[in-house]
Amino acid sequence: MAGMASEPGTQSRVMFQSADKTEEPPHRKLGKLTVKYNRKDLQRRLDIEEWIDDQLHLLFDCEEEEMPELEIDIDELLELSDVEQKSRLQELLQECGKPKEDFINGLLYRIKGLRKMSGPLKK
Repeated sequence: MAGMASEPGTQSRVMFQSADKTEEPPHRKLGKLTVKYNRKDLQRRLDIEEWIDDQLHLLFDCEEEEMPELEIDIDELLELSDVEQKSRLQELLQECGKPKEDFINGLLYRIKGLRKMSGPLKK
């Protein structure tokens, strides 16, 4: 015993071992994200937003810089009834002098079945 006490290096060493738990590799977390935000849903939403942008340029017949401040929030629309959606879009587009019924009907058709986004991806 006296010999062990004279070797302080072996007594002061502490080792920790984890049981069978191993840290999840980063690629697994990415898989969970894909499940939560389905890639197909994200692409559909992006396509709708691009369509909205193109249609607004046609409706207002102007360049990006001249476009009135206008935000069409898809998630907000998804919380409303069909009648309220149409009314909200008419309210947002009141400055537009051109007929807007085709745009409104086209947008309402496109967002049918779309799910509301939550979390950081919501604009």
